[in-house]
Amino acid sequence: MFKYFVCAISIIGCYTSFSAGSELDRIIAPEIKNDAFYDIICSLAKNESIKTILEIGSSNGEGSTEAFVQGISQNPQHPTLFCMEISKPRFEALKKHYQHTPYVRCYNVSSISLEYFPTEDVIISFLNTTPTNLNMYGCERVLGWLRQDMEYVKNSQVPQHGIELIKQENKIKFFDMVLIDGSEFTGTAEFKLIYGARFILLDDINAFKNYANYQTLLKDPLYELVTQDKTLRNGFAIFKKK
Repeated sequence: MFKYFVCAISIIGCYTSFSAGSELDRIIAPEIKNDAFYDIICSLAKNESIKTILEIGSSNGEGSTEAFVQGISQNPQHPTLFCMEISKPRFEALKKHYQHTPYVRCYNVSSISLEYFPTEDVIISFLNTTPTNLNMYGCERVLGWLRQDMEYVKNSQVPQHGIELIKQENKIKFFDMVLIDGSEFTGTAEFKLIYGARFILLDDINAFKNYANYQTLLKDPLYELVTQDKTLRNGFAIFKKK
């Protein structure tokens, strides 16, 4: 059973201190790794007639990035994979990992600008009204993550508007395939910028990241659900444009 709770709008008590430094400065183990979602990503990248793939949230490249690369290496269309990672340590590991793979292009950017992050009130409302796996962490911790992500964008001085930057530099109107798996708080804004892609892959559909995107695509007459699994971690879903 999901836990509902109330978080005060004043939020003074909902502060999490990250005195040990931002969690974004740490290399983390891949989540999408040797599971059903990993296998499907690999299969799609291998078998679909596609040219451009955008991965939002590549981390150090050992998870979903690896699945994309395995598939691309066997695709006669020779797609290009555009990887986005805001964390500098993770990006450096990503870039080093694929420095000799010409069809992988790595960008140390924020997918969106700070103005498009949700407000704390929006997150509080979501936690109080929508039962997802995010509820188990509690208001204080979730708001701490939000502040941490926004501070990182502000202080790291990486380029913002990353999705638009990649589109402009590579003359792309619509990507053929997109995986949304970046910050917990940017999925909704990212979705608006990649809508129209032939394939939209959503991780964490049972959390704030892609909950609304998943619900939107289920009702969208232009897209059809290819597959989903709500029980694998925080759930995933794949949609294809009709």
